[in-house]
Amino acid sequence: MTRGDIQTEILVRSGKDTTSSWITEPFLNNWINQAHRWASGYKKWPFTEGRVSTTYTSATEEWSFEGYKADSIRIVEVGGKRYQKLNFEDYKMYKENEPSGADPVYSDFGNQIFINTVAGGNGTLTAYGQYMPAIIGDDATETVFTYGNDEGNEAIIEKVQEYIASRERKLDEASLHNQTSKIILEELWKRVEAEQFAYHTKDRGQWERFDVITGQNIIDISEDQFN
Repeated sequence: MTRGDIQTEILVRSGKDTTSSWITEPFLNNWINQAHRWASGYKKWPFTEGRVSTTYTSATEEWSFEGYKADSIRIVEVGGKRYQKLNFEDYKMYKENEPSGADPVYSDFGNQIFINTVAGGNGTLTAYGQYMPAIIGDDATETVFTYGNDEGNEAIIEKVQEYIASRERKLDEASLHNQTSKIILEELWKRVEAEQFAYHTKDRGQWERFDVITGQNIIDISEDQFN
């Protein structure tokens, strides 16, 4: 769906038009953008995963990539070599205790990525993470849910209806729309989880992850596996 499609659907369901002082076109477009940002950030959707590349220089330890969410970078490669991610505290301890350590490791803190420059990497720096979908700029712009995840568009519509009801001081109705939008996204996430559950990784069990500090594969299964 495009912004124009969502506008039309909202107006039909609410029985209003953009000549109303309660729901002018600028208001409606702003609410759609707010709802789009909210829904796209509700979970770590696979369709908001992205990749960014730049030329790496060992003179720089701290990097930031505009448009990517804080603490969302999951994979970093330098010159085609994959670096292992440490939590920020362990990364700092490693740098303090082994200032000459050449292990290919990195971490992130907020919107900054810290890469061990002593590892001697060179070439292209590539990072994979969760990007923030751009603001919907015109009526022809499609949402991040448009291809294969149309339930998300329904959640956006419900969220905007919550904003409209709140503006009209219909708080019970607003609460119902809010709950409905969340239920829709939770159901969509269940489908995503079911598909991700079938993933297998090479040379280790389905739910094993490698711990750089201990050098061990760790089985990690929980109900919050993908949160």
